[in-house]
Order: sequence, then structure tokens, then C-alpha cells
Amino acid sequence: MIHSLFLVNASGDIFLEKHWKSVVSRSVCDYFFEAQERATEPENVPPVIPTPHHYLISVLRHRIYFVAVIQSEVPPLFVIEFLHRVVDTFQDYFGVCTEAAIKDNVVVVYELLEEMLDNGFPLATESNILKELIKPPTILRTMVNTITGSTNVGEQLPTGQLSVVPWRRTGVKYTNNEAYFDVVEEIDAIIDKSGSTITAEIQGVIDACVKLTGMPDLTLSFMNPRLLDDVSFHPCVRFKRWEAERILSFIPPDGNFRLLSYHVSSQNLVAIPVYVKHNITFREGSSQGRFDLTLGPKQTMGKAVESVLVSSQLPRGVLNANLNPSQGTYTFDPVTKMLSWDVGKINPQKLPSLKGTMSLQAGASKPDENPTINIQFKIQQMAISGLKVNRLDMYGEKYKPFKGIKYMTKAGKFQVRT
Repeated sequence: MIHSLFLVNASGDIFLEKHWKSVVSRSVCDYFFEAQERATEPENVPPVIPTPHHYLISVLRHRIYFVAVIQSEVPPLFVIEFLHRVVDTFQDYFGVCTEAAIKDNVVVVYELLEEMLDNGFPLATESNILKELIKPPTILRTMVNTITGSTNVGEQLPTGQLSVVPWRRTGVKYTNNEAYFDVVEEIDAIIDKSGSTITAEIQGVIDACVKLTGMPDLTLSFMNPRLLDDVSFHPCVRFKRWEAERILSFIPPDGNFRLLSYHVSSQNLVAIPVYVKHNITFREGSSQGRFDLTLGPKQTMGKAVESVLVSSQLPRGVLNANLNPSQGTYTFDPVTKMLSWDVGKINPQKLPSLKGTMSLQAGASKPDENPTINIQFKIQQMAISGLKVNRLDMYGEKYKPFKGIKYMTKAGKFQVRT
């Protein structure tokens, strides 16, 4: 299965390596570095790279490449899912998954990797089990370990590892019993010059934070479950009940976890929450260009569009941009030709606009194509797909928990062509 794992930072340095079977030389990563050089963007590195004696399977998270070395053929998605579990575990333990955090907790990192893989095969990947095996680092525990020479490894085996619900530890007790669910949707879209949608799709997740005493059994139902397409569940979900009744029934893990992720394709008529009016023109033989951009909300059900950030890669011939924003601030980098406009919140009564002129190189020909506009935004308390939770019920315990559900829509790769 997985022979070795290399962690590569943004500079291309291997700052951590772990071997489970035999030691694989670092030189195997040269094939990865060659693919990295050929890629135009960091995320464009192929996830599977064949070499004469190995396969390199990698994921990019938090500007760190996690590169697994495989000697025999295995399902690539199996390895990719495991690598994502490793990143999520580091984030759960250290708060952030950065090069500095990994180096600061290098002993815990090696202990975790040793428990997560047994002879190269995934063993314990559930956060609850790992936290019973290896205590998360704290300042006090680190000081005690330094003085006494002890480790974070627990003295007893996890109680839940051999049970039918290995994702939940036994004997959980809380003073305040609460369950929170976040429905987060990310919309990817390409809009053409006339404002028509070329492609649009939604990637959605439901993240949960459950702190309930005992062994509760939850059911979560939706107003319109048929919207959900291409769904991926946490192992705790009873799939047969979902297939029969379209109801999520599960015994939840303790703490934070991702309950499900789903995909809504363009066939389902994805609503576009913002529109752009643009007029970007370059005249042949002129050293001036016109830039006119206005943003507005659309199909947001009265919810405010916030944290709006507009960016555009202007043509090479543009020397400078003299623009006047009606709201927010803009920056133009004359070296990279990147224009960024931090809009903030859109006021429907007074739409934000960015107008002005662009200075072009004297004698330069008119650019072949107009720039594309990339937009980032957030809409609180709204799921753009129309997904709505109907009710959340709890069985198996007698107390009444506090329940909360939050919705958010944000832009993924949202592009407007001009």
C-alpha cells in the first residue's frame, strides 16, 4: 500500500518524511518536482504521477503538498482520501496545518502517522479514537513531557475501536448538550459576455459540531432532499435508510466532523447570486483604454452579499490604471498586471462601481482578447441550491439538546468573461 510520505512546502523543500516499510530515497520526488515545474498553477500538478518503479499520489492543502509513494497499483482515490484525513487530523490536533505547526509538533506528527497507518495500510483514522490513543498537545503537557521524558501516547486502548460505532468514544458527558450544523455551498460558474450562464455547479457540505452526552441517535430530514445529487457520507450515516426515505439517520461522532458532501450540477438550474455590468474597451492605435464595472445582487432572496472581492488579470500592454471606485478600495500591480477591488458589502440601493481609464504602451497593438473577471463573495443564512433542513430529532437519550443550523453560500471559481 503506502510505502512513504513526503511533505513538500511552497518553496519545493521536503521538510518531513515518513517511511512505513523500506526507506524510499528522496530522489523519487524529482518526478514530482518536474511535474510541478510544468504546471501553470500549484493546484494543476497531476494528482497521480507514474515513475519507473513507483506511483506518486499527492494532494495540495494549505500550500503544502502531501506526496504518498506507492509501489503497487491501488485505487488512487483511496490514497487521496487518506491524505485528506491526515491533513484534517493535523488541523484538528494543532488548530492549523502549516509547516511551522507541523515542525513544532513533529513528535506528535510521527506518533499520529504511526497509528494512522499500520505497515502501510490505514488503521485508525477517526479523530475520537486517535485522541484517546495520542493526547492532543497542550503547553502544560508539552512542558511535563519535556521534564519527565514521557510521551502523548495513552496508556489504554480506545474503548470505541472494537465497537460497532468506532467513530464515537464511550462514556461521553457534557453539561451543555448541543448540536450545530453548517450548510456551506460553494458555487462555481462561468458567465459569458452577454450575461448568460455557460456552466454553473454547486459543491456543498454539511459540517457538524455535536457535543451530546451518552449514545444519541439523530435523524436529520430535509424539505427538498431530491436536490442532493452525487452525495458522499460520513461512515456514521445509515445508507439504506437514506436510499429508502431520504432521511439522514446516524449516531454522531463526538465533536467536529463532516456529515456529508454533495454536488448540484448545472442541469438543476443553479441560481446565479450576482450580476456584472461591464464595459472594457481598447481602441486600435490609442494609448487609452476604458474600464467600467458595476456589481449587483440577483436571486439572493433578500440576503446581503458580503466580502466581495473582484480581481482581473489585465493585458500585458496596460501600464497603469486610473480608476475611481464608488465603494471600497482597489489596487493595481504594474508588474503582474493584476487589478484587485475590495468591494465589501453590496448595497442594492447604491450599486458599487469601478470606472476610469487604463494607460497603454505607446504604439502597442490592441489586445487580442478582453480580460476575465473573477469574483469572490459570501452570502450568510442562504443555501443557493434552495436546500433546507426540515427537522432534527434525537432518540436514545432523555435530555433535550440545543440545536442550531446555519447556512452560507460562497463563490468558488466564479468567472465573468468580457
